[in-house]
Amino acid sequence: MLLKSIELSGFKSFAKKSLFSFTSRVTGIVGPNGSGKSNVAESFRFVLGEQSIKSLRGKRGEDLIWNGNENAPRANRAGVKVVFDNSKKFLSIDFPEVTIERVVHRDGNNEYFINGSQVRLKDITELLSSANIGSSGHHIISQGEADRILSATVKERKGMIEDALGLKAYQYKKEESIRKLDKTRENIDKVSSLRREIAPHIKFLKKQVEKIEKGEAMRRELSERYEEYLAREFAYIEKEEHEIKTKTKPLDEKLKELDKTIEKLKAVISEEKTETRSSELIEKEALLQAVRKEREALVLEQGRVSGEERSIERLLSDERRRHEQNEHKTVPLREVESALSRLEAESQTDGLTVSLLWSKVKEIVGGLIHTYREEVDDARAKEFEGELKELRKKTEEIKQKLEELNQKETDARRAYEQVRQSIEAEKDEKRDSEKEIFKLLAERQEVTSALHDLHMRLETWRRADADFKQEITEGHVLIGTSILDYKNNVDTYKNANEERSIQEERRKQIERIKIRLEDMGAGGGADILNEYKQANERDEFLAGELIDLEKSVESLTSLIKDLETELEVKFKTGLEKINSQFNEFFSLMFGGGTAGLKVVKEAKRKRKLFDLEGEDSEESSGDEEETQEYDEGVDVDVSLPRKRIKGLMMLSGGERALTSIALLFAISQVNPPPFIILDETDAALDEANSKKYGDMIETLASKSQLILITHNRETMSRAGSIYGVTMGKDGVSKLLSISFDEASEVAK
Repeated sequence: MLLKSIELSGFKSFAKKSLFSFTSRVTGIVGPNGSGKSNVAESFRFVLGEQSIKSLRGKRGEDLIWNGNENAPRANRAGVKVVFDNSKKFLSIDFPEVTIERVVHRDGNNEYFINGSQVRLKDITELLSSANIGSSGHHIISQGEADRILSATVKERKGMIEDALGLKAYQYKKEESIRKLDKTRENIDKVSSLRREIAPHIKFLKKQVEKIEKGEAMRRELSERYEEYLAREFAYIEKEEHEIKTKTKPLDEKLKELDKTIEKLKAVISEEKTETRSSELIEKEALLQAVRKEREALVLEQGRVSGEERSIERLLSDERRRHEQNEHKTVPLREVESALSRLEAESQTDGLTVSLLWSKVKEIVGGLIHTYREEVDDARAKEFEGELKELRKKTEEIKQKLEELNQKETDARRAYEQVRQSIEAEKDEKRDSEKEIFKLLAERQEVTSALHDLHMRLETWRRADADFKQEITEGHVLIGTSILDYKNNVDTYKNANEERSIQEERRKQIERIKIRLEDMGAGGGADILNEYKQANERDEFLAGELIDLEKSVESLTSLIKDLETELEVKFKTGLEKINSQFNEFFSLMFGGGTAGLKVVKEAKRKRKLFDLEGEDSEESSGDEEETQEYDEGVDVDVSLPRKRIKGLMMLSGGERALTSIALLFAISQVNPPPFIILDETDAALDEANSKKYGDMIETLASKSQLILITHNRETMSRAGSIYGVTMGKDGVSKLLSISFDEASEVAK
């Protein structure tokens, strides 16, 4: 079984997860009206990608979701999952089992999955189309749709049959080829238009190129003349530069040497130098006198300090002797006053006798004398000692400084003598230096004159070098980088000696050619040649493209003819097979008679307008003419047994139902899909016809797996397993299943 199962979750009345497993060739789904069994057929359409909510009996996506009741809350999503056995690879995907799932949310968004991976609707459609499966078509026939194939126009009926025969792929290829052909013809028009547009420009560029080619000959001549001229000029400039530098350097050095010698001699005889030497002598003499004066002052200071030192020594000696004698010792006044106060206090004591008072006087005065007899006041002696120490230190400093001044006086006297002797020697040199100066000045004049000539020659060289560089710049504009080829011939002309007038004549010839080239305006020829080349290449490319496009037109035209031929052959072959099956099923259903399909052309009218000039115009107010075009289609031709009834218009409702069923079954037999779903297509059949319908179902089941939604007992009897769908007061569809095939196996 290619179709293994389908699972509904929250889809319409199937609030809870419900699983239909298809283990028999024929599976029946039964139940009372309103139980929700037709929702199963719609779930197949839904999961296989149906986009029309109206065909699923709804207005919005949320109409497909369980809306809830008192016991079961409404769902936020509805999902349907169908499982295929792909072990025989009838689906072009490398999985042994393929699960396709679609989920719709209350906001209307849909999600699609293949084996659990989210994909696009396009991916599912392409996968199923390879196995002749779609969301709608001849393999899913709902209640009331069986008659659609009979009530359709001949063109629509032909489309249905082509779809059933699997010819859509060829038609898509044909339509795609036609679109490519139209696009290719548009491209041919565009390419042809582009070639027409650039043709005048190419013609103009060609004239410019011819003009440039004439200039090329002159440019080659100019290049040849430049090669010799520039090589000779470069050799001349290089040689001239070397000679000027070679001669200038020794003269510059000699001039510097002469200037240096002259300056020295001028310094010898310069009065300024003599005055400088005299000033130096005066300075040396003044320095000597200053040293002597400083030394004399220092000697006087030394005598003064020595006198003070001797005076302090005497005072210190006298002070020491005086301290050694008691009569010079003194008692402080406060001590005497203190002793007197004690005597007065003693004399006022009651009962004190004269002898006792005298004893107290002797005691107080005697103690005072004893205290100060031993005390020596040496403060003045210490002061003298300090002064003496400072004087001796100063004496030592003066002595040291005096020694330094003596040495300084000796050095100043020696320097004075050297300057005096030098002045005497310079007076003798002055006379010889004056004679030498006149001789050197004459020689310097000769060197200066030679240098002046070289400087004039250098200026001429600089002008020649500047003209040479300017010539290269101008030549580069006219002949490009080949101007530098002169470097290859410089060595040839290094030792050439010729008059400059000959070289000047060469330059004049070059100037005449340059003027002619500039008059021709051939300076920017490279851009024009490049543009002409690009334009030609583009035209050649477009010509090649045109050839390729024309080949594509031929190839596509041939492909379209081949597809049309193949479509015609396959349609004709398929139609013959359908007619054979259709006639057989029709005879079975009606107990005789004939039925078949035939290709017809249905005329349709189209108005064509003509203007007064005879040209077509949709807006013309001229005459109108009706023309005819034809739509090719398929008509149904039936003939009932024992009745003079031919054509669909004369059939009753039951007869139309039987005819449509016979035709649908015939189509399914020719190109059988993996499974067929029939939703109460037998509702209008009586008992006798139901048996015939059941026989056709068994024939159909040999080639396709069938899911039958029915009330018919006869149809139920042909099912290997039956699912019963019931609905309680809560409005939820529930399943009951019976497998007759399994029961038979158990019974055996």
